[in-house]
Amino acid sequence: MVDRLSTRGSCFVDSTGRQVLLRGVNLGGDCKVPTAPDGHTRHPTDFSDHRTVSFVGRPFPLEEADAHLARIAGWGFNCLRLLTTWEAVEHAGPGEYDEEYLDYFAAVCDRAGAHGLHVFIDFHQDVWSRMSGGDGAPGWTFEAVGLDFTRFHAAGAAHVMQYRYDPSIGGRQDAYPQMSWATNYRMPPNGFMWTLFFGGEAFAPDFRIDGINAGRWLRDRYLGAVRQVAERIAHLDHVVGFDSLNEPGSGWIGRALDDPGRTLSGAAWTPLDGLAVASGVTRVLPVHAFGRGVVSRTPVNADGVSIWLPGREDPFRVAGVWDIDLEGAAVALRPDYFRLVDGKDVTAEDPFMAQFMCEVAGTVRAIRSDWLIFAEVDPFAALAGGHGFPPGLPEGVVNASHWYDLAALVTKSYDPERSVDLLSGRPLLGAQAIEDNYVERLSALRAIGDALPGGAPTLIGEFGLPFDLDEATAYRRWAQGDRGPEPWANHVQALTTMYNALDRLLLSSTQWNYTVSNRNDPAVGDGWNQEDLSIWSADQMQEGHDGSRAVEGFSRPYVRRTPGRLISQRFDVAERRFEAAIITEAELAEPIDICLPGHLYREGQMRVNLSTDAEWSIENNSLIIQLVSGTGIEEFSVEIQFLAR
Repeated sequence: MVDRLSTRGSCFVDSTGRQVLLRGVNLGGDCKVPTAPDGHTRHPTDFSDHRTVSFVGRPFPLEEADAHLARIAGWGFNCLRLLTTWEAVEHAGPGEYDEEYLDYFAAVCDRAGAHGLHVFIDFHQDVWSRMSGGDGAPGWTFEAVGLDFTRFHAAGAAHVMQYRYDPSIGGRQDAYPQMSWATNYRMPPNGFMWTLFFGGEAFAPDFRIDGINAGRWLRDRYLGAVRQVAERIAHLDHVVGFDSLNEPGSGWIGRALDDPGRTLSGAAWTPLDGLAVASGVTRVLPVHAFGRGVVSRTPVNADGVSIWLPGREDPFRVAGVWDIDLEGAAVALRPDYFRLVDGKDVTAEDPFMAQFMCEVAGTVRAIRSDWLIFAEVDPFAALAGGHGFPPGLPEGVVNASHWYDLAALVTKSYDPERSVDLLSGRPLLGAQAIEDNYVERLSALRAIGDALPGGAPTLIGEFGLPFDLDEATAYRRWAQGDRGPEPWANHVQALTTMYNALDRLLLSSTQWNYTVSNRNDPAVGDGWNQEDLSIWSADQMQEGHDGSRAVEGFSRPYVRRTPGRLISQRFDVAERRFEAAIITEAELAEPIDICLPGHLYREGQMRVNLSTDAEWSIENNSLIIQLVSGTGIEEFSVEIQFLAR
């Protein structure tokens, strides 16, 4: 059985009061898209079937659950960030819930507990919806506010792989550059939907759906879907809580109409650009390249296509925020409309996301009062050292911010001796400089949680590495029959550096991701927008291999649970040596539990050195250390030397 977790200051604790470190994985990357019809984004579609899709079978068929969950637990993970989407639950229409999917999802949650895995539920989204280039919300949310998603591509209003990619060619294509999906956060559909979702009452008070303010109506529909899942799994003690909403966008909230925002790559959109393009006005936008600033300008919506449904209008134009002059040009009439409320500066986080997180907490805790809320804000603001968490959050919050090595993520390359911090432009020379930079960035994210009243645990909800690095060199070598460690050496080095940084800061984490439908084919990857970050693939299930990729990089020893307080841990991959230090207390009824990954440990193949007398044993890939009760507070250390096979 897996017991309940709660929080104490900046730590997770179990039912006995032991500190718990959570190390897990996101399950899984293809939960963003339907199983029927196959929603992998390499397949062209106009999304006309959006009300009749099914997500049953994401992340895997139920009959395969035990094999996958046992593998994940065997690598040493003790936690899952389990993905679902609003669309998966409520695709058919407002209030029409997919009962078959809800039963299936509850069964997956149940199976996870049988394998000793804690679970928190991630209602996932990226750039709002599949129809706007990502995943998350049902297609009918666009229809409810009056947007015609079938015209997004023609208007240049969204960057959607299903429209831009030619599967008959395959591979990488210039029409859909790698890791380009996030540009949609800056484009019109995301501008409208996030502004209305979080700030409808403030910015569109007269815009109503079924007699209810559009923002309130959208949030009520979302919270209703969350409630359906919560009711199905309330009896499962190993489910520790809910993510508020994955990587929420800010829309246009907090920005002047002429504010282009911060753009590292791609076209820079002002709110006025987005408003105008949506109504069929052509705009010319500056285009940025990494580290080079503006490199060109590009016209958008040259054909003047409106993305509004017949008889529907832009609520912000109706409210007099902007208009089109006699020459057909867009004109800002209230340039600070989205920046000020009642004369005061606002951001999406303060007050809107804070209010939303309280609504999420109220929804799930009406069903089970001890659930934690894994809170997220706009990831781009957080990465850039932006607003962080606003005041007024509910109690029982976990800082679930995300972090990536953006240079590796965007370029799909990794040099262990040379990199660059894309946010600052600072060059990083040498492996230690790269690791120190990771620690610096992660420390800034941890500080967001530490700053909350009473402190809050930080769990890095996403981080990871593309496995198709360097033009998928590892896959080519695998296809040529190379089953040794060398094809994955760069991946192992990168992941080792990431986990070293997490260990230095004693951070909990859930790596992105484990995807059952992943393939080495660049057209497929994780099944979504040519991302390929899965630590497992069926293509690696050959000749006795377990399907893992670079397992030495992510399957590591760590202190799972300890009485007292963990003050340090370190794993030297080259020396195969793990060290940890713990501040112990006088009464020590419960043992220390240290993860021993199966690929490192076999019976009789390690030495254990303890700083004081204690009894230890091996149980289920764990080193269990029972300390003798002392007379006061003291430091205890352990060293594990894994012997070469």
